[in-house]
Amino acid sequence: MAAAALLRRSPAARALLSPALSSRLVASKSHSSSPAPPPPSSGAKTKTFSIYRWDPDSPSTKPHLKDYKVDLSDCGPMVLDVLLKIKNEQDPSLTFRRSCREGICGSCAMNIDGDNGLACLTKISSASSASTISPLPHMFVIKDLVVDMTNFYNQYKSVEPWLKRKDAPPQPGKEIPQSKADRAKLDGMYECILCACCSTSCPSYWWNPEEYLGPAALLHANRWIQDSRDQFTKERLDSINDEFKLYRCHTIKNCTHACPKGLNPAKHIDTIKKLQLEA
Repeated sequence: MAAAALLRRSPAARALLSPALSSRLVASKSHSSSPAPPPPSSGAKTKTFSIYRWDPDSPSTKPHLKDYKVDLSDCGPMVLDVLLKIKNEQDPSLTFRRSCREGICGSCAMNIDGDNGLACLTKISSASSASTISPLPHMFVIKDLVVDMTNFYNQYKSVEPWLKRKDAPPQPGKEIPQSKADRAKLDGMYECILCACCSTSCPSYWWNPEEYLGPAALLHANRWIQDSRDQFTKERLDSINDEFKLYRCHTIKNCTHACPKGLNPAKHIDTIKKLQLEA
C-alpha cells in the first residue's frame, strides 16, 4: 500500500533519498548563481563536503551531490557550522533547517556520513576523505536538506500526546500531584525532541511509513501510558494494538543507535508490547 502511494507521486516533485542512493549519486555543478569561495588563508586546513542538492524550482536538474571545500581553520567544530559557513560565503541557495544550535529543537536533523544526527551536535569528521551530508532517509524532500515532516507529525498527533483525565483534579484549579517515584518513570521519554532521527533510521518505518507509527510516536505513546496522572491507559493501549501501528517493530534497534539524545525507543516499544500481553 505504501509502495503504491509512493508510485502515485511525481518523482521530480517528491524526490526520495536512502543511504544506498546517496552512495550512487554523482556530484554535478549547481545551476544557481553562487559567489566564488574565498581564497584559503595561510595555514588553511581544507575539507570537502558533498552535500545533497535538489531544487523543485529547477525540475530539469536531477538530485545530485555538490562538493564544497571549506577551510576548517576558520570554522566552528560542528557540521552546522560548516553548513552556515557554506551558505554565508559560498552558496546562499543552500537550504536546511536550523534553530537553537543546542540540540534542543531537533530542526537540523539530517544524515551525516551515513548516520542520522543533529548537525549542531555532530562534530566534523577528522577523516581526510570527503564528508557526505544528505536529508533524513526515506522522506519526501522539499528542497536540499529539508524534508516533509507532515506524516511524522500526524503520527505523533495520533497518539494524543497530552494528559487525559476522567476525574477532576484533587484541588480545583491546582496541579495534579505526582510522587517522585512516578515522575522518575518518565525519564528517558519526555526528553524526546521529535527530530525524527530514530524513525527515519528504522527499516520497518521505511517499508510502512503510512501505517507503522514509528519509534518516536510509540515512545511518546508510552510516555503517557506510564504517566501516573493520566487515566486513559487502557484506551491508549487499545488504540495502538494493531499489527501495523505497533507490531511492525521488529526490534532492529536502529532507532536507539540513531537517537542524538541517548534515548532508547526500542526499550519503550518493548514495554508497550508486554503491557498488551498483560491487558
